[in-house]
Amino acid sequence: MSARDAMLVRIRRSLGVSGADASRRAAVADRLMRAPRGVVPARGQLPPEERIALFIRMARAASADVEHLAAGEVPGVIARYLAERQFLPRLVMGADDRLAGVDWGGAALDVRSGNAMPSDSATVSHAEAGVAETGSLLLFSGPDNPTLLNFLPRVHVVLVREDAIVGDAETALDRLRDMFGKGRLPRLVNFVTGPSRSGDIEQTMYLGAHGPGHLLVLVVKP
Repeated sequence: MSARDAMLVRIRRSLGVSGADASRRAAVADRLMRAPRGVVPARGQLPPEERIALFIRMARAASADVEHLAAGEVPGVIARYLAERQFLPRLVMGADDRLAGVDWGGAALDVRSGNAMPSDSATVSHAEAGVAETGSLLLFSGPDNPTLLNFLPRVHVVLVREDAIVGDAETALDRLRDMFGKGRLPRLVNFVTGPSRSGDIEQTMYLGAHGPGHLLVLVVKP
């Protein structure tokens, strides 16, 4: 018997149940199929314009830099952001078609497609959803947006469409299930809220402790 099986036997014994109990197995299967929600805060349950405004406000409260802009403005805003912070005008991105369709040439940005390397200072990703109640971004692993893009550079730029901003994390996960189907989720899913930070050393908050010290969120109008 494996350590896992032994642990489950002890749990069942303490509950006075059996692993062969058909009603309990049916209840578990039903829960997995329906993915029922717990209590969802009312804060994010807003009309679209107010929901977008809440997302921007919460993202800024988490120390992210946020711009609300048209798609054609994206390259210029990124180039200006990097220049103001004295970073090289270089970006790394994945194979996401939404990023490939951006006209990077007019902003004098050197854009490379692939995974991030330790020498890369800035990367750009595309989020699948924004969560208004917390200002968080939902990103998942894969060749379109490799996970190292999220955590290795000093500057992380994330695009999120207005119509992908939802009220709560539960709705964001529903979008993911709709994309992939039940039981076929990506290997890794990340909720990113603001730049990396730590207060472990002398209880002093430090940005960029375990990842990007700068997070630029671009809320893109359709």
